[in-house]
Amino acid sequence: MPVERETPAPRGPRRIRVVGAAGSGKTHLARESAAILGVPRLELDAVFWAEDWTLRDVAEAREQVQEFLAAHPDGWVIDGNWRSRLDGMLEPGSPGGADVTVWSRVRRTHRGAGVRPAVGAGRGAGVAQRTDRDAVTLTEAGPALTTLGVVPLIARIDLRGRRLSARELRAVVPRAELDVEAATSAVEPILADVRERGGAALRDYAERFDGVRPEHVRVPAQELERALASLDPALRDALTTSAARVRQGHEAQLPPARTTRIAPGAVVRQRWVPVRRVGLYVPGGLALYPSSVVMNVVAAQVAGVEALAVASPPQKENGGLPDPGVLAACALLGVDEVYAVGGAQAIAMFAYGATGSEDVDGEVLCEPVDVVTGPGNVYVAAAKRAVRGVVGIDAEAGPTEIAILADAGADPDHVAADLVSQAEHDPNAAAVLVTDSPELADAVDDALEARVSATKHSERVRAALGGPQSAVVLVDDLESGLDVVDAYAAEHLEIQTIDAAERAERVHNAGAVFVGPYSPVSLGDYLAGSNHVLPTGGCAHFASGLGVMSFLKSVQVIEYTREALAEVTPALSVLADAEDLPAHGEAARART
Repeated sequence: MPVERETPAPRGPRRIRVVGAAGSGKTHLARESAAILGVPRLELDAVFWAEDWTLRDVAEAREQVQEFLAAHPDGWVIDGNWRSRLDGMLEPGSPGGADVTVWSRVRRTHRGAGVRPAVGAGRGAGVAQRTDRDAVTLTEAGPALTTLGVVPLIARIDLRGRRLSARELRAVVPRAELDVEAATSAVEPILADVRERGGAALRDYAERFDGVRPEHVRVPAQELERALASLDPALRDALTTSAARVRQGHEAQLPPARTTRIAPGAVVRQRWVPVRRVGLYVPGGLALYPSSVVMNVVAAQVAGVEALAVASPPQKENGGLPDPGVLAACALLGVDEVYAVGGAQAIAMFAYGATGSEDVDGEVLCEPVDVVTGPGNVYVAAAKRAVRGVVGIDAEAGPTEIAILADAGADPDHVAADLVSQAEHDPNAAAVLVTDSPELADAVDDALEARVSATKHSERVRAALGGPQSAVVLVDDLESGLDVVDAYAAEHLEIQTIDAAERAERVHNAGAVFVGPYSPVSLGDYLAGSNHVLPTGGCAHFASGLGVMSFLKSVQVIEYTREALAEVTPALSVLADAEDLPAHGEAARART
């Protein structure tokens, strides 16, 4: 049985009038609004114009409108202007009038034959339209209506009464509409260009994507020192504390070397060897992340990596250098190889290296690395996928995700606060609540309304919560909820249930699990001692978060005596002959 994405019963305005200039998109906005609200829609053009585009009698038209209002007192959407002919009958405050009037303000430029559309098709129909790039676009009604309080901030998926297989659950859990395969086709020319032209390509892409052409692609040492010297003391203390706690947590990850004596004279040793050189990516889009410097650098340092290079996008307001906080964090941790390069071009530089194009670059701007790590947008994730095999990567760490498994005892304000905390990263961020309590879901809706209105990045949060990647998922019980979160495989999973610790032990798929009411995801972002670079987009089904193991290779060392080899040579020869590889057996017999 297909599972439909549902929107809870709307609260707030239910009678909405949409007005705007011809071609402003009011017909589309009204159609989408009516669909979201589940109410009927009336287009006034179809009321006041007859089929032959002659005006109807005003009294007859008003009667049609009155009949529509009387038939649908609980809610409707009406689009069209016609104010002078309505005599105030739809105005807010009038009997049966609108709860709210919405202005569709999309500016359009029209071109084409200007063919008059059919009545009811919308006055902008019949001509080719282009929405100005800087216009306020309302191609989806959801965000506009959410702002008005017409519909909840976040949709619901009701799985109660349904037993779905793992395959079906993976298909129904909310996901961001991000196509890494499509992004790969966009980044492949960038990867090839950087590989071919090196520093010149890096400067060109910085100018194109970041709006600045850096003089120094590699950040001069004095700029790192200057950034550290000017760092706010409170932020410096916080970064120092974060680094110390992350270092402590990661030192516990170091695996011991082991020696196994298979038989007398037969020894196999397990060595853990760090890679020699790594490229660490620190994003710099809507938010800036000195904390990501800590997470990347400390894990590599604890692993014993000899050479660390950091790349972060150039900032126009910082003269083509990365964010000062990022530079200061690098200096604080002793990293002196830092590049003002962002996006897919940074991944290309790390994977292939880059020749210099200016005197300040030298002949070689950047040597290739062995492993690339760090989070980023879909294009960074696509670039990492494309170069995997040339270099190692940690995982495809894209836009952030939070899933919360909660029961009726969870604090709805805590849940709402945690959903908002991750939604503020990016309009593509995912926020998912899985619960067996409709009462909690309703309370979280209420708490979200208050928190989103008050938060600094309200517009960004609304977009994230209202996107297809976010939802409240209702389940029959917490056992079903565990199945859902395992299918979702969240980057961050919070367990806010009465038996949180026990349930956390039963989770198979998650980047990191946060247990109980006092372990919010934001703790893991900065100071828990764990790492915040985690797999997203379902990759936690098979991938782990960034850690010491991301930078270590397992090397087996085999050492046998003549007697130990002689003991197994007969069996070795049998196996070699069975596989028609007789020289294998001959190599052993030659020694015995």
